[in-house]
Amino acid sequence: MVLAQLGGSISRAIQQMSNATIIDEKVLNECLNEITRALLQSDVQFKLVRDMQTNIKKIVNLDDLAAGHNKRKIIQQAIFNELCKMLDPGKPAFTPKKGKTSVVMFVGLQGKLCLHPHVGSGKTTTCTKYAYYHQKKGWKPALVCADTFRAGAFDQLKQNATKAKIPFYGSYMESDPVKIAVEGVERFKKENCDLIIVDTSGRHKQEAALFEEMRQVSEATKPDLVIFVMDSSIGQAAFDQAQAFKQSVAVGAVIVTKMDGHAKGGGALSAVAATKSPVIFIGTGEHMDEFEVFDVKPFVSRLLGMGDWSGFMDKIHEVVPMDQQPELLQKLSEGNFTLRIMYEQFQNILKMGPIGQVFSMLPGFSAELMPKGREKESQAKIKRYMTMMDSMTNEELDSSNPKLMNESRMMRIARGSGRHIREVMEMMEEYKRLAKIWSKMKGLKIPKKGEMSALSRNMNAQHMSKVLPPQMLKQIGGMGGLQNLMKQMGSTKDMMGMFGGGGDK
Repeated sequence: MVLAQLGGSISRAIQQMSNATIIDEKVLNECLNEITRALLQSDVQFKLVRDMQTNIKKIVNLDDLAAGHNKRKIIQQAIFNELCKMLDPGKPAFTPKKGKTSVVMFVGLQGKLCLHPHVGSGKTTTCTKYAYYHQKKGWKPALVCADTFRAGAFDQLKQNATKAKIPFYGSYMESDPVKIAVEGVERFKKENCDLIIVDTSGRHKQEAALFEEMRQVSEATKPDLVIFVMDSSIGQAAFDQAQAFKQSVAVGAVIVTKMDGHAKGGGALSAVAATKSPVIFIGTGEHMDEFEVFDVKPFVSRLLGMGDWSGFMDKIHEVVPMDQQPELLQKLSEGNFTLRIMYEQFQNILKMGPIGQVFSMLPGFSAELMPKGREKESQAKIKRYMTMMDSMTNEELDSSNPKLMNESRMMRIARGSGRHIREVMEMMEEYKRLAKIWSKMKGLKIPKKGEMSALSRNMNAQHMSKVLPPQMLKQIGGMGGLQNLMKQMGSTKDMMGMFGGGGDK
């Protein structure tokens, strides 16, 4: 995940401060210096970093804090708030309304300013993702290609729009982007489209003619919203480039693309600050549905290893229907783990999205825990296991006795799935490992709504501490951190609903 390294560095600085016996000026300065170094190394603009440090020192005046105040929490909250301010200036973006025609213009940098010059920032793809997202929500979107500068731009938009079944307009003959934009907008207004998206040419601040062209398109189409699309891998040039766009057209929102990568990402923070506009969406992959609404507080919370429990519960509800949740918890409390249960849980994991992203929603974890390249490798391994299980009989899938799987059965499964017997044996070892963990969950008390008392929380925390691998328990913050996590679970209504705890029907 982009910015994971930065989040990990800031988390470690906060943790080191928390380990100090006394929080004094020296400890605070050491913490802030570590955070400053991490931000600068991640390509965040120097002025932004300096302002952040100054603001935190103004808020956290150790001399003025009365005895009994939790200085660690106050400092952590100040850091959290300042990072949120970098990504959200507090000014809401324009929101299109169904049934009322809105024109949204997309602008962005040329590919050569991004980490991979031949790839570009993904602006044209993002236009279609934005249209597709709103189409699923009930809007009637349309796409207009006013990018006459890049060869193949109209072909790309046409291909994307056709796949998503979204009407589009463009021209192979006309070279005037202003004329194409106006014609496209007028046509789709007549067709009663309520969200008309205009894609423009990528450019950078040295190209005065292209910036003038962008201004002309904006004046001619009078967009309700101008969205600046930015590749998360953009480096130190981000601030100046983004500021040039803001000075030329009324940028009202930002979409950051390629957030599934491992770039430093600090330039993205700088660009957002330069436009003084909120991030409204992030692109998390190449596919049309890998596009998420951006919510700054949960994002920064995950970045700092503080988790996003409500986001995690939303993911759970997405993949495990409410009527299946009591059944799942019943299986869990019984402690019987079959290959079919393993298959079902693998399905749920894949539905939840990138493993590192899901990991970062749990307090005490961060996306940095999933090393580069390991995330795709892990997901590919899960898919291989599922392919092998597709070649099993119902008897094999529903048995909780691993001895049933003798060598001849494993040879048959390997042949049926096109895998090597060694891989089938590896899968069975993974099954035994997970079955051992699952068996330890036997007898775990699942409280009903309103019954998560301190005693039951502590008992469940003790039970969970025996199940979790030592390294994972340490990452959460030991027994105290685990009890705090259980407390969060208990205070979340959704959690009680998931556990089939007698919520309102």
